[in-house]
Amino acid sequence: MASRGVRGYGGRRGGRLPTLEEVAARAGVGRGTVSRVINGSPRVSEQTRAAVERAVVELGYVPNRAARALAANRADAIALVVPEPEERFFAEPYFSGIVSGVGEALADTGMQLLLTFAGGPRERRRLAQYLAAHRADGALLVSVRADDPLPELLTRTGLPTVISGPRSASEPLPSVDSDNTAGAGAAVAHLLSRGRRSIATITGRPEVYGAACRLDGYHRALAASGHAPDPGLVAVGDFTEDGGRRAMAELLARRPGLDAVFAASDVMAAGARQTLRAAGRRIPDDVALVGFDDSAVARHMDPPLTSVRQPIEEMGRAMAGLVLSRITAGGSALPVPERIVLPTELVVRDSS
Repeated sequence: MASRGVRGYGGRRGGRLPTLEEVAARAGVGRGTVSRVINGSPRVSEQTRAAVERAVVELGYVPNRAARALAANRADAIALVVPEPEERFFAEPYFSGIVSGVGEALADTGMQLLLTFAGGPRERRRLAQYLAAHRADGALLVSVRADDPLPELLTRTGLPTVISGPRSASEPLPSVDSDNTAGAGAAVAHLLSRGRRSIATITGRPEVYGAACRLDGYHRALAASGHAPDPGLVAVGDFTEDGGRRAMAELLARRPGLDAVFAASDVMAAGARQTLRAAGRRIPDDVALVGFDDSAVARHMDPPLTSVRQPIEEMGRAMAGLVLSRITAGGSALPVPERIVLPTELVVRDSS
């Protein structure tokens, strides 16, 4: 890229940017042919495409994306909306994985990725107004609570919208998720196979559908092995490290004899580990510990954390693919809502 920039500046005359007509003259083709090559049209021969691309490099031509987008009534942008405080976004590895996957999927499309936060009602309304003004061609929503009005605010604008993790089993929007229920079940089955019998869980907020699915997987695995449910072995966290610490303290106060913990996120597992160590509990000798996400947190813990791997970057790529397909389809021909559920995998390490 750097070498192209150097050649491009050399191709200017008096600091003026080269025009589309000059590229066409250099390549020996018409202006329309240059436009088709720049816009990725397949209706151009390889020989012609190569000639145009060579002229673009030699002259340092830069396509006017703003003008092209305006003419096509497009913003050439996808908004990634996180209705969470910024500090949680930067502390939770899940979000960086989603951004990486979405960015990879958009890399060759010419679409820009707009990252925005909408942590309160005022920010949500402002965002809906911003997007209703055609500032983006589609929206990706991440970490949305069941009672969050933002999805409806966006869909009323007619903006193609995809959600990461449905809000309920009857989610009307296209969504991408991992198999939370099966992943949690695999974690608990693993702990049972290791001879653990008093297995607690630190779950996420109950209004988050994914957290509810992980709790359901926990209960199903225990029931399948003949264990009666014990409400005293369930504590609610908030997917933060501090939430994991507090929930673990609650569990130890209620059930001091517990011998295993399944935390619904690696970050909460890290907090639980701190509380266990402060209480003199050895991991895994006294208490086995399993997380969810298989993030860098899991790999760098001491001991390394057994965790349920969800394909976070693949989820981001799938979300981008869904919203692009709906943008291409157009408002009057949108496909029926789709729900993509990707498989999880238990990665066993020393903590269990």
